[in-house]
Formats: sequence, C-alpha cells, structure tokens
Amino acid sequence: MTKKLVNERKQMAILTIEQLNPQDHLVRKLDAALDFSFIYPLVENLYSVEKFSIVCSKK
Repeated sequence: MTKKLVNERKQMAILTIEQLNPQDHLVRKLDAALDFSFIYPLVENLYSVEKFSIVCSKK
C-alpha cells in the first residue's frame, strides 16, 4: 500500500441528520405536523435510567 492510500483511509466526515435529510422529506413533514410527546409518559416505565436499557417487567 502506498502512503497516500493509508492517509485517505483515516479521513472522517461528520454529518448531522439535518444534513442527510432533505428539507422536503416526508419525515420532516410528519415531525412538523404531529405531536408525539404523549408517548413519553406511556413508555417511561419501560426504560431504566441506571442501565440505559429497556427493562422487561413480568406482570
């Protein structure tokens, strides 16, 4: 391998979701039109803050 190829492999690109999604994308339109905040109280007991994972409770 040449030195030039080795250096090119170490290059990184940092992108945000905002840069990857076009402005007229369906997901952006849905996000602007719908309010999903009601979901958080419904599912908060399913997540563990200590372990950052889903807690499976048997009822």
